[in-house]
Amino acid sequence: MLTAIIDYESGNLHSAQKAFQRMAQETGAGDIAVTDDPDVVARADRIVLPGDGAFPACAGALRRSGCFEAMVRTVRDRGRPFLGICVGMQLMARKGHEYSETEGLGWIDGEVEKILPADPSFKVPHMGWNDLAIDRPHPVLDGIATGDHVYFVHSYQMRMTDPAQRLAHADYGSDVTAIVGRDTMLGFQFHPEKSAATGLRMIANFLRWRP
Repeated sequence: MLTAIIDYESGNLHSAQKAFQRMAQETGAGDIAVTDDPDVVARADRIVLPGDGAFPACAGALRRSGCFEAMVRTVRDRGRPFLGICVGMQLMARKGHEYSETEGLGWIDGEVEKILPADPSFKVPHMGWNDLAIDRPHPVLDGIATGDHVYFVHSYQMRMTDPAQRLAHADYGSDVTAIVGRDTMLGFQFHPEKSAATGLRMIANFLRWRP
């Protein structure tokens, strides 16, 4: 069993790698590989796409990395479980509107737009701990409840076209999409590797998930 964390130079992967390695060891989920090798991505049993930075830059870097097509084949065509984290989740949308309109993967029916809290006292970026509000059950949310805390750092969020694909949200002056999903695909707007026991539980659940 191999979980590939795609490295497309979009941020420091060290904390994510350590968190996934720890939970893989605890759950017997096999090996974790941080890789920019399309061949490794193509044969992976699970794929994790992290990301920090702006949507257009990350989209371009992913395509240039050589891993884009391998990831799409592995997830869309072979049905392997996928987890997008932070900008990795945003890239699942149909398009993003950060700096310029940029096409996303189109796996989730939504578009990425700037966070505009109804209450101006809420500053952007949305940074720090916030409560999750669970909208729909999912195996990766086993043991996770409304009110559990996770760690966010972002200025843009996914506005959903299909509300059925939103699994959880957070309140930051208005609803902020926190978790999306459909089929074998999941996305976390927050950083599970920085979200203490709650985040580690979700990582373990993802590694055990058999969609």
